[in-house]
Amino acid sequence: MVGTKHKTLGEFIIENQSSFQYTSGELSRLFNAIRLAAKVVNHEVNKAGLVDILGAAGEMNVQGEDQQKLDVMANDIFIQTLKNREIVCGIASEEEDDFISINSQDKNHQNKYVVLIDPLDGSSNIDVNVSVGTIFSIYRRVTPVGTPVTIEDFLQPGNKQVAAGYIVYGTSTMLVYTTGDGVNGFTLNPAIGTFYLSHPNMQFPEDGKIYSVNEGNYIHFLQGVKDYIKYCQQEEGDRPYTSRYIGSLVSDFHRNMIKGGIYMYPKSSVTENGKLRLLYECNPMAFIAEQANGIATGGRTRILDIVPTELHQRVPFFCGSKNMVLKLKEFLDKYK
Repeated sequence: MVGTKHKTLGEFIIENQSSFQYTSGELSRLFNAIRLAAKVVNHEVNKAGLVDILGAAGEMNVQGEDQQKLDVMANDIFIQTLKNREIVCGIASEEEDDFISINSQDKNHQNKYVVLIDPLDGSSNIDVNVSVGTIFSIYRRVTPVGTPVTIEDFLQPGNKQVAAGYIVYGTSTMLVYTTGDGVNGFTLNPAIGTFYLSHPNMQFPEDGKIYSVNEGNYIHFLQGVKDYIKYCQQEEGDRPYTSRYIGSLVSDFHRNMIKGGIYMYPKSSVTENGKLRLLYECNPMAFIAEQANGIATGGRTRILDIVPTELHQRVPFFCGSKNMVLKLKEFLDKYK
């Protein structure tokens, strides 16, 4: 169990506020809302087998995917918590068709931050008791303060993020985040409901021995990706590498950042643009990866340099240990 000698998340934010270029008080309040929502979602996830919140909700989200009951619940919890704290001017969620404009009471659209969120990544794993997570991304609005937010505030490239993070709900619950000054992880002590700094200055090892990809789709992948997978499987030097794929981006990413590895969700003949969402999954994870000495690419372009054109845009996504991603790019570049 994490001891009380460690810094709490709140203490850490206050002590490191000088590294954040914007108003630290606002960021602290925003993180308070996120960690509160995370604790509520964690409670619901952990009792999922005891109450009727497993399985499909009977509806589809904007991507045409079956919504799980916990997807809907997590989405409602995060949106309501952020609204109630009156710190954001807009929210975009993977589970919502459109963005939500928020005008906090008596503030006349004075709030400066928008949040983009995947409330429950990997939720199809809930029914089989596998780790899931939440991914969030924070930007400063680009439209004038005092006016309602517009789509322009959400369609910003990832290099404009001021903070990003994820929560993994597993054997322990962790909140990992960056504000552009390194990556730090905090573990929830469930006995007292407090996040403690447990993983300071998280870094991807430059080399790794894990590759994470849904090999069931191998036949549909581009040839460069196929060649790289075969390279990972060859018996030569420190290879073959180990194949590990959970099917929850948060869980796969978290493991690879700690142990060293590469995560791949390429485009294919079935998913021409890839499957992962640029705004809700790829941008925040790419920001974290780069701050943790890793690389995130769409194959040809740095993820954080892609200019979004729509809220639910999909892109190919490769990220992880630096040398592994660079080796992958060598194979991809053969087929330009």
